Amino acid sequence: MSVKRFSGWSKGLILLALVLVALLLGGWQGWRWWLGAIAPATQATHSGNPPEDAAVQVEIPEGSTAQQIGETLKDKGIIRSTEAWNLWTRWQTLQNRPGSFQAGTYALSPAEPLPAIADQIWRGEVVQNSFTIPEGWTIRQMAEYFEAQGYFPAEEFMAATQDIPRDRFPWLPENLPMLEGFLFPDTYQFVGELTPELAIDQMLRRFEQVALPIYDEGRSPYSFMEWVTLASIVEKEAVIQDERPTIASVFARRLREGIPLAADPTVEYGLGIRQTVEQPLTYAQVRQPSPYNTYINPGLTPTPIAAPGLASLEASLNPGDTEYLFFMARYDGTHIFSRTLAEHEAAKRAVDAELTRQN
Repeated sequence: MSVKRFSGWSKGLILLALVLVALLLGGWQGWRWWLGAIAPATQATHSGNPPEDAAVQVEIPEGSTAQQIGETLKDKGIIRSTEAWNLWTRWQTLQNRPGSFQAGTYALSPAEPLPAIADQIWRGEVVQNSFTIPEGWTIRQMAEYFEAQGYFPAEEFMAATQDIPRDRFPWLPENLPMLEGFLFPDTYQFVGELTPELAIDQMLRRFEQVALPIYDEGRSPYSFMEWVTLASIVEKEAVIQDERPTIASVFARRLREGIPLAADPTVEYGLGIRQTVEQPLTYAQVRQPSPYNTYINPGLTPTPIAAPGLASLEASLNPGDTEYLFFMARYDGTHIFSRTLAEHEAAKRAVDAELTRQN
């Protein structure tokens, strides 16, 4: 009787051990599968060859389900297993993790494990691209920059700047032929595809936020259009920060006294050229008729000639009085300011002599 009882216990223990072994083996196999399924789809490379682990740009549309996102990532070779993706998603739900997968454009690397990729999309770490517009750039320079960066053709941007979006920006001056001067120079972030319209809207909105609050018609002798136009000319003339107020004051005095501004950048803008030390403006170019030639036309140009920055806008709002009527560029960024024409001619001779000596 005791032997039979022992035999029954032995069979039970053996069966239990077999079940435990089976569970352990199954768990081990399952764990090995999980580790393989969430492992990076590719290995990081350090050879300098075109990397298989390079980030892939992936667009997650609004309303995408977790399963659809997983299938997209598997199709693009970013994750190994949609089953593992679905298990990871269910685990987040069981944990009551706040948030969810976010729509947007992502730069995802197949050299990252599945949980890291999933966390990136869960947190909404979308791609942040940027473009930078320096102060003093013209619309043409902006257009060439966008084309060189591969965003869109230059002519598309040029055409878009002639479509005045007054419905969204009612503060834009009436009868504006183009947006020259109102596309604020700055660095801008964007996600997804950049279009001329998106770039223009961002720059106009920044002007609205940064520049527009400065203008007070009661504090300035200029209309809104005149202010931005004067600031654009100051921007093209001034290089040294400390000289901006003085340059703006010289122009303001010449405007009050009816003396032509005689600003080289306005001639360059009208002719579509850019002078250099080696190729300065010629007498014929300075005398060539153009609405933008401030040597032969008194007053401001018909439109701004570039994108003024905040410093030039502030200097041009209500320039102070000055004793100077002239200034001469030294070609090193500084200017010689003169009270009389005789002083100005002497300054010009001095600059020419210095250039001759250097050459």
